[in-house]
Amino acid sequence: MHERYVRQIPLIGEDGQQKLGDATVFIAGAGGLGSPVALYLAEAGVGEIRIADLDVVEESNLNRQILHPAERLGVAKAESAAQTISAYNPECRVQAFAERIDAESVFRMAEGADLIIDCMDNFETRYVLNEASQKLKIPLLHGAVTGYSGQITLVIPGETPCLSCIFPKAETTASAPIIGASAGVVGSMQALEAVRFLTGKPTLAGKLLLYDGAANAVDIFSVKKSPRCVVCRESEKV
Repeated sequence: MHERYVRQIPLIGEDGQQKLGDATVFIAGAGGLGSPVALYLAEAGVGEIRIADLDVVEESNLNRQILHPAERLGVAKAESAAQTISAYNPECRVQAFAERIDAESVFRMAEGADLIIDCMDNFETRYVLNEASQKLKIPLLHGAVTGYSGQITLVIPGETPCLSCIFPKAETTASAPIIGASAGVVGSMQALEAVRFLTGKPTLAGKLLLYDGAANAVDIFSVKKSPRCVVCRESEKV
């Protein structure tokens, strides 16, 4: 096994390391959350990372989006992300999608992946990811961050509440303020959750983790399926 993984193999085992090497993850968003998620999963030895983002690197991104150095202003975030990921771990296969994630493109991006990771900044796209997760039967790892705080949950199609069960009518606040380190903490938690899932360790499936960076507090709540959730009902028919 590669020397670079020698410090984590005692925790996940050689079989766990092999599972990471065989895994494909689709990361939706190459911003504040997508940056630490992509970097830590690449460094952990995930075999293939697909990363999608429509935007280009802007100066206002640089306080938190650590995939992108200042000299890449104006470069597509997906392409910039691919460059950085490959520089950190050349053995990781990276596929960049510099395009919008919508109800059609999401299937091309996510099909065949082992895990979809929601690192978006809006619920419109999150609901697209949620429906694709249910239809493709691919688990969805949701993360969101604003200000000092954030949240994480893992959706297992057919087993746990989906994102629409938990947040049936969520809306996104445009240009919400954010501390870069908050995105780093929540994104790192997402990356760790992804490693746990991919290596068969206990996860947050069926639970919602809330992180309050202002109070240095973490709370975890159980969540339940909603009998009124249209997304879950439609997926059960497939």
